[in-house]
Amino acid sequence: MTDEERVSGWLQALETRHLADLTAAETARALRALSSCYVERRAKLASGGALDSAGKRAAFALFYAPLHFLVTREIVRALASRERAPNAPVEARHASGAATDVLQVTTILDLGCGTGAAGAAWALEADRCTVRGIDRHPWVVAEANWSYGVLGVSGRAASGDIDRVPLKAGPGDAILAAYTVNELPQPTRDGLLPRLLEAHQRGARVLVVEPIARKIMGWWHRWETDVTAAGGTCDEWRFAIALPERQRQLGRAAGLDPRELTARSFWL
Repeated sequence: MTDEERVSGWLQALETRHLADLTAAETARALRALSSCYVERRAKLASGGALDSAGKRAAFALFYAPLHFLVTREIVRALASRERAPNAPVEARHASGAATDVLQVTTILDLGCGTGAAGAAWALEADRCTVRGIDRHPWVVAEANWSYGVLGVSGRAASGDIDRVPLKAGPGDAILAAYTVNELPQPTRDGLLPRLLEAHQRGARVLVVEPIARKIMGWWHRWETDVTAAGGTCDEWRFAIALPERQRQLGRAAGLDPRELTARSFWL
């Protein structure tokens, strides 16, 4: 199968898996509650409150996981295009077959992997490299392993704490933290940055992805200073991509109707 066929099959399998015992209306209500956790009651995130019901878990898997996949895939593609020919027109960059740092990875350590969507997106773009996912929540670990299998990605997720996992670094190694750092307790977040910079100095590629949400991102500017000093880039992205039909319907029913996919990233 092509990658697009794999992704289409994954989206269909998500519906079968998570709508077996829930109606679309019930899932939309759960999505509204889940979104409220992220915007208004962020203290619940550290304790796992965002995924404390079957409805919220289904909503996360059906709506946010595909969005995280699509956004990460577009960021990786954009970085690869920029690395091929930073001063060339976009059309010429995409026509180039030259290898790029963001695609020349053989292993990805996905910190706070969630359901595995972001790590899988990068792995497929990098010719199906191996992913190692780490997350504290047992449900998302199981979901990540299921996603890897459906998408044909070589990898395994396991339970673990970000502040304890060794950050392997060397040629071909990459570290991903997608939609993770902002949810970490401050001591863990503060300790992660120097570890990422050290891993980069030893040869690892590092990609951090977060939403564009200025009110809850006070740490971002502190990280930006150190990342750019280490030779990294900080970007804001806006991608005009139509959501898959199920995600579009679910989002509209929950009062969420993104007309474009947005994110910000650090890339080392």
